[in-house]
Amino acid sequence: MTDTTTEAEPVRARLRDLNDPVIPVLFGLTVFMSAALVFVVQPMVTKLILPSLGGSPAVWNTSMVFFQGALLAGYGYAHLLQRIRSLQAQVIVHLVLLVIAALFLPLQVSGVFGEPDPGAPITWLLLTLAASIGAPFAVLSATAPLMQAWYARVRVNEPDGKNPYVLYAASNLGSFLALLSYPVLIEPFLTLSGQRIGWSVGYGLFAALVVLLLFAVWKRRGQAGGAAPLAATSPISWRTRGLWVLLAAAPSSLMLGVTAHLSTDVASAPFLWVIPLALYLLTFVIAFQARPWIPMPATFLVQAALVSSMIGMMPFQSGDWAFMFLVHIAAFFFTALMCHQLLAARRPPPDRLTEFYLLLSLGGVLGGIFSALIAPVVFDVVREYPLVLILTALLRPWGQGRFTRTQWALLLAILPLTVGPPMLYAALRTNPELLAMVGWDTALSASRLAFLAAGICAFLLRDRAVLFAAALTMISLSAHHVAERYDFRYTERSFFGVMRVAEFNDPGMGGMVHMMMHGTTLHGAQALDPVEACKPALYYAPSTPIGQVADAVQIDRPAVSMGVIGLGAGAMAGYRRPADDITFFEIDPMVDRVARDPRWFTYISDCAQGPVATVLGDARLTLAREPDNRFDLLLVDAFSSDAIPTHLLTREAIAEYLRVVKDDGVVILHLSNRHLELAMPTVNAARQLGAFDRHQIFVERDGLPVMAEASTEALILSPTEAGMALFENDPRWKTIAPNDVRAWTDDYVNVVGAIMREMRFSRGG
Repeated sequence: MTDTTTEAEPVRARLRDLNDPVIPVLFGLTVFMSAALVFVVQPMVTKLILPSLGGSPAVWNTSMVFFQGALLAGYGYAHLLQRIRSLQAQVIVHLVLLVIAALFLPLQVSGVFGEPDPGAPITWLLLTLAASIGAPFAVLSATAPLMQAWYARVRVNEPDGKNPYVLYAASNLGSFLALLSYPVLIEPFLTLSGQRIGWSVGYGLFAALVVLLLFAVWKRRGQAGGAAPLAATSPISWRTRGLWVLLAAAPSSLMLGVTAHLSTDVASAPFLWVIPLALYLLTFVIAFQARPWIPMPATFLVQAALVSSMIGMMPFQSGDWAFMFLVHIAAFFFTALMCHQLLAARRPPPDRLTEFYLLLSLGGVLGGIFSALIAPVVFDVVREYPLVLILTALLRPWGQGRFTRTQWALLLAILPLTVGPPMLYAALRTNPELLAMVGWDTALSASRLAFLAAGICAFLLRDRAVLFAAALTMISLSAHHVAERYDFRYTERSFFGVMRVAEFNDPGMGGMVHMMMHGTTLHGAQALDPVEACKPALYYAPSTPIGQVADAVQIDRPAVSMGVIGLGAGAMAGYRRPADDITFFEIDPMVDRVARDPRWFTYISDCAQGPVATVLGDARLTLAREPDNRFDLLLVDAFSSDAIPTHLLTREAIAEYLRVVKDDGVVILHLSNRHLELAMPTVNAARQLGAFDRHQIFVERDGLPVMAEASTEALILSPTEAGMALFENDPRWKTIAPNDVRAWTDDYVNVVGAIMREMRFSRGG
């Protein structure tokens, strides 16, 4: 028999020798693993909770506020734990809390608070996250500052013990790699069930590493100097503490601003959420290195160039999306890096380490609260993103001495460059002859050139923080006045996004037309001319796939029961005949209120020939309460801007749609999207359920009024072949060829694949 005691003795001897390389590796591995667990769980849990809140981009931003708050709680606990002088006692306390937090595993969304209230979803979301993941997340979050504090005490007699901040780089590297692995390795290949189990196993392995550290630290007792509390240094001034908070708050706020901008126009999906967060963490890795990859002077230079060029382009929604995305991401990255390098340059001695991280976390929470909770109430459109970007200019060098004449001249040169474009657009809106002569496209190009010139002037002021911020402010205010060619008559903002009612002169439709805009996408339009007012327009026109199906079903049946997921301007109400009934399923009370306001739209109040019902809440939840065989026709059209609530296109969602339509009923899925190919996974999910399907890509015709119709992609489904009988001989409706794209489910969604397919098809591949 092998003597296990003899075999174990060399390992114990190495652990007793805390100057051995095993100890730094053990600390680094523990920090790395805790950080990976902390950050991989964020997109995972938010993805689990998305279906309850309609897939809104605000779900991620609000969730980020929760995670930042839990991080603050963890850092606060780490700071308070330092009051216990015994290092061994600190490790034991932390291990006990890890065991208690493990009682909340495996991960799942807690149902203790019931279903969310669409009128007040934020409270429900925060409470549900706290009940689902709060305890293990907060305890794990404390690991990074705790390990650095313990490392400084254990390695006090070693050179590396003087700079425990290198472990912070390891922590952020673990976070960065975990986030990158989520969209590339975890989300495409693992179901949500597999992700939950894998994370719980990882939590157990991390707890085992903490036990090893406990053993190592325990063996340290009695050795002189090694684990004693560090000598206190001079107190930190309140001015420095305030600067730490501000330098941490700005990148946090900008991260949520970039995320909201990106997820509003593509998809509410972890693939897009993790990009800004991963870059945010990468800036920490770079900033807290002993020798940063990017020196601070280079950061200042590149950040000024990017912000100067972007601030005038920010309000413009046209142009190459990929290019604009890269510019936004690059500007955010270098601005966050600038702030974090300034923080790293001001980091305190090791005995003040946990206080430093506590204040950094506080800044992160405040930045998140401002962008996710305060700004949507204060601003009717997304103004917080450019505002914070401009304010970060004040963190740059202020320069020495008085402003020079050249600097004042540059600032004054920006004035005509920024005043000119708004004056030109105002003249075009009120002068049809001038508009016909100049044209919107020419005015747009001229404005962009003016803003580019103003940006160059701003860049030359980069070494004067106040003048640089003033220049950026002038450019931003002017750009927001000229970016849109429409006259906005009403704007309102809710948890689910910004909704605006615009007015547009379309002579072919009798003059003025009211349009509902959500993000960058039209969600309905209505002519004010009484002759044209009750004719559904854009995607809902009789010539489009949606209109074709509505007309065909109504011609076939004297009375039709219609369900519509997504209200928009209420255009589908224009199809309601006296014998029909129609029910809208809408998650945002704001949309329902505006669609029913006759000042803006009258499809519901005047055009519908009978009452129109609205059921508020996420359609996956509210539709489940509807009886079987309820509708002859069900339209699924619930996308805000170009963002896709992917949970409405899964196999489980489609099964619910097929359940509530009659055996010969029809489901229409509106799949138009600029960035994602959605038809293949959706039709494959439907075919797995035995449904019959047809597909159409409709291209709007030339020579019609601007708002008359819109290009549309749609997929129709029916539980039986009888439901497809109306369309089987219609050449406009075709069958999608069999393909190997994996169907989406509640347990599996691959947004990356949808983006890649759309890119390939758009290039003719």
